[in-house]
Amino acid sequence: MAEIKPETSHDERLLVAEETRSLAGNRRLASLDIFRGLTVALMILVDDAGGDWPAIAHAPWNGCNLADFVMPFFLFIVGVSISLALKRIPSKFEACKKVCFRTCKLLFWGLLLQGGFSHAPDKLTYGVDVTMLRFCGILQRIALSYLVVSLLEIFTKDSHEDNFPTGRFSIFKSYYWHWIVAASLLLIYLATLYGTYVPDWEYVVYDKDSILFGKIQSVSCGVRGNLNPPCNAVGYVDRQVLGINHMYHHPAWRRSKACTDDSPYEGSLRQDAPSWCHAPFEPEGVLSSISAILSTIIGVHFGHIILHLKGHSGRLKHWISTGLALLTLGLTLHFTHLMPLNKQLYSFSYICVTSGAAALVFSALYSLVDILERKRMFLPLKWIGMNAMLVYVMGAEGILAAFFNGWYYRDPRNTLINWIREHVFIRVWHSRRAGVLMYVIFAEILFWGLVTGGFHRFNIYWKL
Repeated sequence: MAEIKPETSHDERLLVAEETRSLAGNRRLASLDIFRGLTVALMILVDDAGGDWPAIAHAPWNGCNLADFVMPFFLFIVGVSISLALKRIPSKFEACKKVCFRTCKLLFWGLLLQGGFSHAPDKLTYGVDVTMLRFCGILQRIALSYLVVSLLEIFTKDSHEDNFPTGRFSIFKSYYWHWIVAASLLLIYLATLYGTYVPDWEYVVYDKDSILFGKIQSVSCGVRGNLNPPCNAVGYVDRQVLGINHMYHHPAWRRSKACTDDSPYEGSLRQDAPSWCHAPFEPEGVLSSISAILSTIIGVHFGHIILHLKGHSGRLKHWISTGLALLTLGLTLHFTHLMPLNKQLYSFSYICVTSGAAALVFSALYSLVDILERKRMFLPLKWIGMNAMLVYVMGAEGILAAFFNGWYYRDPRNTLINWIREHVFIRVWHSRRAGVLMYVIFAEILFWGLVTGGFHRFNIYWKL
């Protein structure tokens, strides 16, 4: 960690504390910091309380629960930050160098934290068999979107920005290359999703707790354009490109009714469960990451609105109308069964609904914080948002919890963290579900809000 003086930083800092500025001088765009902090807090909430509250955990397949908004919110925020960080580009070469360097650092942290090397916080071991290394993850997806959209922003920056044209659709015309790239990516995604033939496939079960451990399982497909768990093109592309051993081995579909009698909770797989229930699936895979770039491009568009529309009312009018239009389109596609909401596939309807929701949340925060200046109630979220990478690594990925769990009394289960959760929260509330929820809110989210508040007092941030 290093001390950063906000007035001298011009780097794009992603989901860490970017020097996101409003156009009214050098003041930070506080609503974006708060939105980032809110998203990190949501990640901690759904990860650590979702097992006891399945309604907020990832949907097993089709549908959109609270956890399914986290990734697109991050990508949206990254897009807004890119547009503000790259509003002035003195040297394209230097800008590209910084973007590529930051992308490499994101990939490194992603492989380290989600590739299987770290077993935090529950296991006091580390290391991974490289033949089973998970290649994809949250930070890897952010890295890809950040790289593509940043380079797009750098190389298509309008030379006539100071004389920005007026008109209802001028913002779209001025940045037409962004929409051409977005349409091209969507076309590639849809053509692959619906046009790829998915043959039968097989895999070896590596789950040591399964009675099928070490056995080969076969999955019958032989279809094209199928969006069900076993036979979709997203999984097929990942198996061909990444290799099935390098995919996520605990997909959300294991909580589906087809796989477990405990659905929507996680539980033992049924003895008569379909063969695909035991298979890996990569929710941050290759094809779905291509469509995920659209979430970042939409975020960049919202950042462009900040750059070119000076009045609050004009910005809010554009943001809210765009958000409602995206929500309407996405829900229409879902409920007419043209394309289901699906985070695992990162479907177009899912992009529309989550981006529309991000637009409305951001608009609400912008109104409350940057217009009405109601900032005090959001201070913990703002501090988390300004030091988001620290909270993600130490909190959401459980590195700090693993450190404390390393100091136990006689049995590895007798740790300070487990004692606090059991005696201070669960027993007080006489309910495991309520106790776990209160523990996550107060002992994790609020705790990190206070810690990052202390760092903020001394201008200390974790710069990626």
